[in-house]
Amino acid sequence: MSSKEQGLHLVLEVWRQKGPEDAGRFESYVLDSVSPDNSFLEMLDQLNEKLVKEGQEPVAFDHDCREGICGACGCVVNGQAHGHEKGTTLCQLHMRSFPNGAKLVLEPFRATAFPVLRDLVVDRSAFDRIIQAGGFVSVSTGSAPDANLVPVAKDNAEKAMDAAACIGCGACVASCKNSSAMLFTSAKVSHLALLPQGQVERERRVAAMVAQMDAEGFGACTNTQECEAACPKEISIENIARMNREFFKAKLKRL
Repeated sequence: MSSKEQGLHLVLEVWRQKGPEDAGRFESYVLDSVSPDNSFLEMLDQLNEKLVKEGQEPVAFDHDCREGICGACGCVVNGQAHGHEKGTTLCQLHMRSFPNGAKLVLEPFRATAFPVLRDLVVDRSAFDRIIQAGGFVSVSTGSAPDANLVPVAKDNAEKAMDAAACIGCGACVASCKNSSAMLFTSAKVSHLALLPQGQVERERRVAAMVAQMDAEGFGACTNTQECEAACPKEISIENIARMNREFFKAKLKRL
């Protein structure tokens, strides 16, 4: 019987931490008969089933839709946020991309603004507060057909949609040596700054969101582009340049 038919043999080094005040440590587990067709989260489900049967605490990890849409899942696999495959969330990463006998080191996203709650689960509510700081859009375009009548340049529409694809998973922060949230924040600023509906609060929005980002304790951007490389939706760092321009204009208008 081939190794594929038998399933994969894996050695897992998993970060275990009981709570925010616990020091945490790595624990080793061996997992056999892992189907190559399983997603990474299904592999973790299999690990947890094994741990429960053995009377041990299952590994806590974030998940929701498991379709690469919600942004809930995420951990660092062998030093890379969401794993080694480009443009892929952890839930869409399949075990067939790992060799038989692979050693996988799993740890939570590391950032001061993302405190570890338990095992691989971190508190990403700092992102929610940045979005809340952006406030509302006061322009009402009515129903969907009415909104579609508002003329938007094709280039702006495409760039806005690309920025709006951000799912807020936090991989950009986890991959950045400074734990910067510039890619996330710039994506949220950009998709409204590029559309006519976002013009009224344009200056106030960018100033408030950047201020909140800084208040949350995220680091500065030094343009290493790791955020773009790790982003499962491949958000461009062009958005960071756009946000910097928006922020500078907003500050000039307030002088």
